[in-house]
Amino acid sequence: MADVVIVRGGQGERVVERVRAAHPGIVVAPADDADALRSATVAAGHLTDDEVARMPRLAWVHSWAAGVESDVGPALRRRATGAGPASSPAPGPGPVTVTSSAGNGAIPLAEQALMLMMMLGRQAPRWADAQREHRWERFTHDELYGRTVGIYGYGNVGRELAVRARAFGMGVVGLRRRPAEPGDPVDRMLTPDAVDELAAVSDVLVVAAPLTDRTAGAIGLRTLRELGPQGHLVVVSRGGIVREADLVTAVREGIVAGAGLDAHAVEPLPPGSPLWDLPRTIITPHNGATTRATADRGTAIFLDNLDRWLARRPLRNVVDVGQLP
Repeated sequence: MADVVIVRGGQGERVVERVRAAHPGIVVAPADDADALRSATVAAGHLTDDEVARMPRLAWVHSWAAGVESDVGPALRRRATGAGPASSPAPGPGPVTVTSSAGNGAIPLAEQALMLMMMLGRQAPRWADAQREHRWERFTHDELYGRTVGIYGYGNVGRELAVRARAFGMGVVGLRRRPAEPGDPVDRMLTPDAVDELAAVSDVLVVAAPLTDRTAGAIGLRTLRELGPQGHLVVVSRGGIVREADLVTAVREGIVAGAGLDAHAVEPLPPGSPLWDLPRTIITPHNGATTRATADRGTAIFLDNLDRWLARRPLRNVVDVGQLP
């Protein structure tokens, strides 16, 4: 039986057109097609638990996001980890591979991090306040040149940030499980157990790691104390890695200089969150990678993986679902 591909979200119509043009033998359908859902082997986009339960042939799910935790519900998690099949009208649904669009937003997220770093160092909100109040206010601020950025989670985003930070004359220290490789634009590469050391050598600590069982809650008050009263924290990947209650304490008490947050533990950020009114803190609505080029790159990753799937070659960006929080 030919592969049936379900497409939801992303650049939906464009994806459907390109799949049909490249692979005319494949059936491509929207997720609200009940017959296609039962026959689908491949799905691109979010599936509900009920939909997963009605897809006995499902073998591969691709997420349009770089971090897939919001796209992996309990039913898909069970199928992906082999922890037992989801409730299904058909016997014996097989295991499911999950892939992500990791890397699609690396460039704009690196730019977002750099923007937040500059805004914090230059106290940019003061200029915005002065403009709103028609005040001509000049003050002494910081510069990035000669400072050190520590990158917690040196992956796709981290590397793009490192390249840009080097162009600004900054020192760069990365942290990841693998050692530095030739060509990595870093001065040092630390291992995940050295997060406090990373903070201690950084003027700006940028969180660019995925949210996993290992990274959840990894940055708390102890690490923020190492960052120190002149240091800034920037989060562009996922909320939940930094303990937000500890961050609130650290900023209020001057343990750190301030924070730039594009990712938050709960999104949308609740109106009552203390982060909104935290001094020396810049909030953006997890919007750093919302560019047309990000969507284009996500589509390209899926289409490349579909070619690989049909040729029975290894897929890119396979997710270890068992590591998700």
